[in-house]
Amino acid sequence: MLEHLNLPDSNQAKRLFHGRGHAYPGFEHICIDWFSPVILITAYKPIDEQLLAQVVKYFSRADSLVKSIQLQQRYLPQAPVSVLHGDLVEDLTLEENGLQFNATLGRSQNHGLFLDMALGRDWVRARSQNKSVLNLFAYTCAFSVAAHAGGARKILNLDMSKAALRRGRENHLLNGQDPSIVQFESVDLFKSFGRVKKHGPYDLIICDPPAFQKGSVNIERDYKKIIRRLPEYAADQAEVVLCLNSPDLDDRFLAETVAEHCPQCEFIQTINAPEVFRDAIPGKGLKIQVYRFNAKP
Repeated sequence: MLEHLNLPDSNQAKRLFHGRGHAYPGFEHICIDWFSPVILITAYKPIDEQLLAQVVKYFSRADSLVKSIQLQQRYLPQAPVSVLHGDLVEDLTLEENGLQFNATLGRSQNHGLFLDMALGRDWVRARSQNKSVLNLFAYTCAFSVAAHAGGARKILNLDMSKAALRRGRENHLLNGQDPSIVQFESVDLFKSFGRVKKHGPYDLIICDPPAFQKGSVNIERDYKKIIRRLPEYAADQAEVVLCLNSPDLDDRFLAETVAEHCPQCEFIQTINAPEVFRDAIPGKGLKIQVYRFNAKP
């Protein structure tokens, strides 16, 4: 495993090792992220103690950047975090291509920024100039921060979690962005389609739903409900970014759902995850597809 590792060389947040993609047999239970100044090792089952010691020794060589090495044991209740080297660091400011995002370690499984979405955020930033943007399932509004940096004129973030949207507001302020063009709606999309329509139409729509959320989302069942509504939300020639992060559903599921429930959407391109997230089995990891909505037949 050590031969596949690289020491961090900047403060840019990124994944350093992605065992979950099954590209490294025997290490499928290990992921390693760089959240400057923290190396976070995430374990989905126990890691051999000798291997863990070798990994800690390897990263501790970069002591000018690495101030803490922490282990999160996702296979245990509450996914506890322990410090393997240096000091406990819980609250962080992450950097990504000139933007900053708040993150918290050790209190939940999600830290505040999904690293596999980095190229999607770059794409949104490059395509947002003077656009009205709808960000569905916004979480901590990282796409919104990217759209604002790209010159969006209006943004609506929608998510059920008030806490996540509060973090989203903080992320905008952290980047010195004008909050007056950003709106936040803490509602269940499936009960609030009309509220979303009220703020439209939108020139850029981003949809990044969870694969499954107890009591609210089962994306295999529910994605079609969202895609059916696109004609109500999208301006003519709007760009639509559809994300899918389920290992059980592939690109074909997304393409077929769009073709059946919103044939006015024309496929434009796929946005890949960063190379480090490569999967041994294509279609198991993150899928991002971009469409253009044609209002006129």
